Amino acid sequence: MPVSFKKTLSSILTISFLLLLLSSCSRNTYYIVRHAEKATANANMSSDVPLSAEGEQRAQNLKTLLQDKSFAAIFSTPYIRTQSTAKPLSEAKGVSIQLYSPRDTVDKFIDRVKAIQKGDVLLVGHSNTVDDLVNKMIGQSLLTDLAETEYDNLFVIKRKGKKYSFERKKY
Repeated sequence: MPVSFKKTLSSILTISFLLLLLSSCSRNTYYIVRHAEKATANANMSSDVPLSAEGEQRAQNLKTLLQDKSFAAIFSTPYIRTQSTAKPLSEAKGVSIQLYSPRDTVDKFIDRVKAIQKGDVLLVGHSNTVDDLVNKMIGQSLLTDLAETEYDNLFVIKRKGKKYSFERKKY
């Protein structure tokens, strides 16, 4: 075999191996939001209140913002307001909403989420749980509980292999 052919074959094999290695790295983008604006509770409502008209619009805005992403999973707590926030995107993408309990340990739930090896993931939580989810996902204490009036935060965590990056956006 000529030397130049061996070098070319070796180069092709090396490049193929590197491409295979790069493509096998876990890649995910996690989108974490608090549920959208909730209706004001009245005497006829339970504490599980639905979204307000403004909240319904915000849920639609979330769908519009994320509709071009490839979702592997959508998670929500079992409350009306969190499920209603996730529902427009769930329906648009054909990805069912998986329920999780905010009473579960954060570690247990995050392990479940991190087991998803490829694809985007939406997590919908509450003002006092979103910070726990974000902090646990990235392994740092960056956030505290959200203010009761904050509904427009979109926390974006990207994972490539074992590295995480974090970005806070508004929507």
